[in-house]
Amino acid sequence: MRIAGLVIGALAALTLNSAVDAQELRVGVAAPLSGASSLLGEQVKTGAQAATSFSGIELAITDDACSAEGGARAAQDFIAQKAQIVVGFLCTEAIEAALPLLKDAGIPAIAVGVRADSMTDRREKTGWPVFRIAPRADDEREAAGTLLTALWREELFAIIDDGTIYGRELAESFRATAEQAGLKPVFVDTFRPQLDNQIGLVGRLKKASATHVFVGGDRDDIAIMARDAGQVGADMVFAGGETLRAASGDVPLAQGTLMVALPEWADGAGKEVAARLAGEGIIAEGYVLPAYAAIEIAGTALAASADSGEPPVKTLSGREFQTVIGPVRFDDKGDLSDNPYRLFRFDGKQFIPVDAP
Repeated sequence: MRIAGLVIGALAALTLNSAVDAQELRVGVAAPLSGASSLLGEQVKTGAQAATSFSGIELAITDDACSAEGGARAAQDFIAQKAQIVVGFLCTEAIEAALPLLKDAGIPAIAVGVRADSMTDRREKTGWPVFRIAPRADDEREAAGTLLTALWREELFAIIDDGTIYGRELAESFRATAEQAGLKPVFVDTFRPQLDNQIGLVGRLKKASATHVFVGGDRDDIAIMARDAGQVGADMVFAGGETLRAASGDVPLAQGTLMVALPEWADGAGKEVAARLAGEGIIAEGYVLPAYAAIEIAGTALAASADSGEPPVKTLSGREFQTVIGPVRFDDKGDLSDNPYRLFRFDGKQFIPVDAP
């Protein structure tokens, strides 16, 4: 496989050029392997192990318990085991407790699941050697505004939210982006969620002549709105965020519903690897492929460090890594340089990618 070959080739070069025994290449893996998040932690562990099955990387796997105490304990374990890079971390509490210790030891961390903006926003002040392949918390909001305002530039659109923090922030961000683009919604409101019908809301949207509606809310509410719009003869396109990937409720989503969300990695760049893992009885779900990608990045960075003599934190910066989830490059904060959120349209059975306007 091409991607695996890149990592294996890089590791081979490391052994030849620096005479370092492959067993000395050690990457720490921090994941919640106990408690309520253990299922997700096992996905991280599985992905990391799958990525190293044919390489010279040795893993040091530690349960961070999704807690500050667990994160600090994991960092101490990685330092004792002389890990050169650490990957994983799904919880903010764990990584924020680990990073000061990892910083002092000169060990960079690649976060797989932590989205808190503050982790990288404070990097210049804290000096934490942190990178992440998880999106920032504000990436979804930014993508929704950018993608949909471009698509709806000539449309009569409305913006509504369910009053939750998530829904309101998503809607307000979309509204701000639209206004910056010189666009004004024909209707803005907060609706009452989890009702059996939204006929009243749909009536107000119809009266305002809205043909496209952005909803800061969940899948069931959006499905009910689309159903009710059809019942009153209102031709409306509804759009929302990644909550649309939730399990279907009693009312199915309407065909044509738009979603701004992360790609399903197993259906895209990681299709070949997912097929190989399936042959081994491994389902490439959740954090499996992102953890796989983090190990690929770590392996390439360690090989580059051996060639250049620079520490891994330097070789993780300013270069593009080819991974199972596609090309990855980190910006000056350690965030992904490109927003990973994309636009999808529901075809009646599944969400399919929509070309950017």
